[in-house]
Amino acid sequence: MNAVTDIFASAGLWAAVLRIATPLILGTLGALLCERSGVLNLGIEGIMTFGAMIGWLAVYNGADLWTGILVAGLSGGIFGLLHAGLTVTLGLSQHVSGLGVTLFASSFSYYVFRLLVPVAGTPPTIEPFQPIDVPALSSLPFLGPALFTQTPPTYVAILLALVLGYVLFRTPLGLAIRMTGENPHAAEAQGINPMAIRFGSVIVGSALMGIGGAFLTLSAFNSFFPTMVQGRGWICIALVVFASWRPGRALVGALLFALFDGFQLRLQTRLSGVPYQIFLMIPYLLSIAALALMARRARVPQALMQPYRRGER
Repeated sequence: MNAVTDIFASAGLWAAVLRIATPLILGTLGALLCERSGVLNLGIEGIMTFGAMIGWLAVYNGADLWTGILVAGLSGGIFGLLHAGLTVTLGLSQHVSGLGVTLFASSFSYYVFRLLVPVAGTPPTIEPFQPIDVPALSSLPFLGPALFTQTPPTYVAILLALVLGYVLFRTPLGLAIRMTGENPHAAEAQGINPMAIRFGSVIVGSALMGIGGAFLTLSAFNSFFPTMVQGRGWICIALVVFASWRPGRALVGALLFALFDGFQLRLQTRLSGVPYQIFLMIPYLLSIAALALMARRARVPQALMQPYRRGER
């Protein structure tokens, strides 16, 4: 019991929670935006992998870190354009298209990496984002080192969650996105172009996914390896349901999963003789339990995964 108390009382745990949560926040916001418009995007795992690779590759070849973030976002948007073309324009299965994007983007990432980066015993590295101290706040006892000494992309991710929440529920654009995800024919009757809304939402959402992947190579680590996303994309899909398609709750869900993950990493060092696989299971088991409780009250967008044809009902 003392070990658990010590872990939760450590500022290092809470600092790690924000770092672990950042790619989940960005990926979940991207998936949420897609689904709010009525499009399921299962390409998130591959898009995050490609974003991690191409953002790192840009910096490795001389670009600055923010340019690497931008390149990752643009690459995610391109995959989003592909997915939207297949699902919105052609009306193909969103499940099949999304899984196809994941397989293609993941494989293409490895191919491009091996093609352009010399094979070496250890992966080449870059100089990643460094933590910054927030004036006045970083010197606060406990809270300072826990919450206010993060890298810039972490603060950007939290800000984006707040901005997206405002846009979706306080602006005409947000109303158009939500109406398209609920009843695109009603949206069309109000002069809204549901296909344009879906295209834009999927492209911007996929760009956020690519940026979430880039955080791993440009901030959390300093090199790329093909399996580094490690299922975070699928966690983001589950977090959207946990959040009931609301950005604020998505932020809370990502932080909660990150807390479970950070806790198990520290618990491994305190308890010897227990197989490490048991600790690795903890965040996923707790997340499944939380998802099961929240999913009962979740209200799915009514037009999610339903192809839209103008003039048809």
